[in-house]
Amino acid sequence: MRAHSATQQPPTLPQLFISKSAAPGSTRIEIYLPRRCFLRAKCAQSIVNVAHETAKSVAYGVHNFNTMPSSLLAAEKEEAKAVLALFLRRQGLSSLVATRTINKSKRFIDHLVSRLHLVFKTRYLVGRELTTLEIRDSLVPYLESLLTEHGENLVDVVESFPHAPGNIKGMTRKFPAFAYYSLEGKIKPVVEFLLDLGIPLSDIPIILYKRPQLCGVSLTENLVPTMNYLENLGVDKRQWAKVIHRFPAFLTYSRQKVKGTVDYLHRVGLSAGSIGKILTRCPHIISYSVDENLHPTVEYFRSLGVDVAVLLYRSPQTFGLSIETNLKPVTEFFLERGYSVAEIGTMVSRYGALYTFSLTENMIPKWDFFLTTGYRRSELVKFPQYFGYSLEDRIKPRYAQVKQSGVKMCLNQILSISDSDFEKNLQKKIERRSNRLGLGSVQTVQCNDSLNEAWQVLEH
Repeated sequence: MRAHSATQQPPTLPQLFISKSAAPGSTRIEIYLPRRCFLRAKCAQSIVNVAHETAKSVAYGVHNFNTMPSSLLAAEKEEAKAVLALFLRRQGLSSLVATRTINKSKRFIDHLVSRLHLVFKTRYLVGRELTTLEIRDSLVPYLESLLTEHGENLVDVVESFPHAPGNIKGMTRKFPAFAYYSLEGKIKPVVEFLLDLGIPLSDIPIILYKRPQLCGVSLTENLVPTMNYLENLGVDKRQWAKVIHRFPAFLTYSRQKVKGTVDYLHRVGLSAGSIGKILTRCPHIISYSVDENLHPTVEYFRSLGVDVAVLLYRSPQTFGLSIETNLKPVTEFFLERGYSVAEIGTMVSRYGALYTFSLTENMIPKWDFFLTTGYRRSELVKFPQYFGYSLEDRIKPRYAQVKQSGVKMCLNQILSISDSDFEKNLQKKIERRSNRLGLGSVQTVQCNDSLNEAWQVLEH
């Protein structure tokens, strides 16, 4: 497609019109296009451009952060940057390139934080902050969906956000069949089908932009039968809108591909109900190759003594990781620090997300701090979730409170509960300690530094 000069007017593009029908509360989307446009590839590009511009204001919009405390907002942006940096490095980018990309991607970082606020809006209403693990688990599947759709162009998407980069504008060269889809026979039926599933109107253009193949799949012969098959397995039909928005490619895979994955999950010990729940939470697992991803990873975890059925249910995204790049280095990390294969298997069984963390930016700094706490190594076998909490925002501050108080608490008691419950539990332990030592009220114990010194004397 030739670029237009600065003085030349661009051709008239097809437009998306939103209309309210006579029935209260119902909405329809109408697409007005010259019929001859479907005979040319540039029409498809125009549709993509218009869909993209329509979706930007909502689906790709940036949330208004004016009501957010500046400190909380800054912390969430840093967490989002860390997640994105780790994700980019796992795709083979160097630390330098990943950092340079993030520095060019302010609007994309804002967009990631906006997604957190949409997903966890009820949490913000009650004033509860998100944990590092919650932020990561929310953003990684979204980044994976972008990677699935854009592949090697992901960096361009991130840096150009919310505008389509130049190589995305050539999408019709990658999927030229979209230019020939019939408006009445293909596009409109799929749009109306998505609306009936409860997908917001504002999300539909971006879904079609990300997966135009949806318009080429027969509703009666493919989409509906595939959905019925998956619902019989236990996929929650009330969650179809979220599933499709999260991973639009889900319903475009062949029945043979879907059944092959499902049959394999059955063979490793998962029930139909469990498989349905996995597919609802992590539809991306359908994109994993059984021979190249799932089976080798299953065998690797079995060699560690892990119950793979349990691990698949708890952490299905782990099975999309590279054995050589992601899994083996983490295993070696623990072996080098004196843990046995059996202990590592126990840790993985209890916390499958362990293998999704960066060694250099997550596990090594947290391990180094753990060595200063005086806990036994076995404490991490009992509570490997330790590595899922923020070192600066949660682990260090809470441990400092416990150490200053003079009481003892296991890692689980320190980290896994809310701020208010942690304070209550700490107060109770301080009271019991003060009563045991005959030092008076908890308020006196907390506020009087000399009594803290007295504790140390009594302990010796």
